[in-house]
Amino acid sequence: MSRLASALAFLLLGAAPALAQDVNIAVGGAFTSLDPHFHNLTPNSALTQHLFDRLLEPDADLRPQAGLADRWEATSPTTWEFHLRPGIRFHDGTPFTADDVAFTFQRVPNVAGSPSSYAFFTRPVREVVVVDPLTVRFVTDTPAPLIPAMMQGLPMTGRRQGEGMTTADYNSGRAAIGTGPYRLVSYTPGDRAVLARNGDWYGGPVAWNRITYRFIGNDSARLAALKAGDVDLIDQVPTRDVADLARDSRIAVFSKPSLRNIYLYLDGWRDQTPFVTDHQGRPLPSNPLRDVRVRHALSLAINRAGIVSQVMDGQAAPSGQLLPAGSVGHDPALLPDAYDPEAARKLLAEAGFPQGFSLTLHGPNDRYVNDAQILQAIAQMWARIGVRVRVEALPSSAFFTRSVRDEFSVGLLGWGTGTGEPDSPLANLLATTDSSRGRGSTNRSHYSSAGFDAALDRAMGTIDLAAREALYRQATGIAMRDQAIIPLHHQVNIWATRRGFVYEPRSDERTLAMSLRPAG
Repeated sequence: MSRLASALAFLLLGAAPALAQDVNIAVGGAFTSLDPHFHNLTPNSALTQHLFDRLLEPDADLRPQAGLADRWEATSPTTWEFHLRPGIRFHDGTPFTADDVAFTFQRVPNVAGSPSSYAFFTRPVREVVVVDPLTVRFVTDTPAPLIPAMMQGLPMTGRRQGEGMTTADYNSGRAAIGTGPYRLVSYTPGDRAVLARNGDWYGGPVAWNRITYRFIGNDSARLAALKAGDVDLIDQVPTRDVADLARDSRIAVFSKPSLRNIYLYLDGWRDQTPFVTDHQGRPLPSNPLRDVRVRHALSLAINRAGIVSQVMDGQAAPSGQLLPAGSVGHDPALLPDAYDPEAARKLLAEAGFPQGFSLTLHGPNDRYVNDAQILQAIAQMWARIGVRVRVEALPSSAFFTRSVRDEFSVGLLGWGTGTGEPDSPLANLLATTDSSRGRGSTNRSHYSSAGFDAALDRAMGTIDLAAREALYRQATGIAMRDQAIIPLHHQVNIWATRRGFVYEPRSDERTLAMSLRPAG
């Protein structure tokens, strides 16, 4: 066969991806920054993971693996020691050393304007000791058994590259210099990043020479781009299309149950809240969400099974707590509230609202799977108990900015965990807000419970896993009985590729070029 005929046969068989050097990826979650410490948001974490490594790297099930550190050990109940791999360099050729770890810990709590800080990962460490260029020691005030798990959530930056730099310097590319498998070529906020292979990466050769990592928020447009061959991999596959795609020989679908809990936060601890009124639009004398009976009524009025079957097309599981069944800290006794609109109406009447009230329900329209449709479904369900709802679904960039400013009364959010345990959602979503301890950074409900905080503190200082899990369950039970948030469901993470590619699905929802490989 001639060389030309061989080439034609190769193309006709559609085998081109096996030898591809460039790859195009489209994600449905808007990334907002190249600063790896600016916003603890999954789309940001996924994008910056291509550029910045961690001391330990999470596998697809969030189990810590060797990363920039190849060995780690607890040398005392309050001391962890990490030994760095020799020979690792930043993209500009600068060696990576223990001093860069110390710099990262200094930087994280001081990132200006962070909507959701990474300080949760650094706060347990009282002192970072640079033992030598390849050894770093973390000293804590109390036992901190989750330090290794936390280190897989903390990207490492360099002192030479980042000292004195702002988030704007990272977004411009000036400071976006890591040790990761890819280097930055260009970045257009809200649109795309172009990355090139780092041939000196410690992990060895990666599959792709060049990556175009795009944001396409519209589900139909993202799917159309895949079918047209404009992109090779998409995430957040529309649940309604999964069955048809699975039958399409041109497409491969990959999925994995998620650790992400989709939930509603309720401003139930402020005396006044801005988006709750009577049915004539007049302010109420006090905030009805402060009454646990009202919060419970709103939960009972949600048909979670209906949302899972009708909105999520079965690609989710109803939730009554933070993490799904099988996870550390999950309590089998904490079941989702059963749909009971009659009981919900009775609770509203007991709380003094027999005719209900009106509110605006806020949330993103381009962040979570079917987020806008979930909002509409809840609005219809609440209308049946006399709570009239106006839905305002916003682009995630606008929603997150405004929610950080406490502008909303009830909002839709999602949260997973970077450690495989409920420490992160418990500490960030439900703990009493205390910036000095890195607690409550995303506590939009303004929930505060001394009993919850005490149980969480004990859990995070308990080395024995069984004892720690019991304390997690205790803390979770307190918050769920208080209706601090309203859990809705745990979604399933779904990706699709063109034929000729294979994607390793991840429980943490991140879309990574490192998890994509040629088939065969």
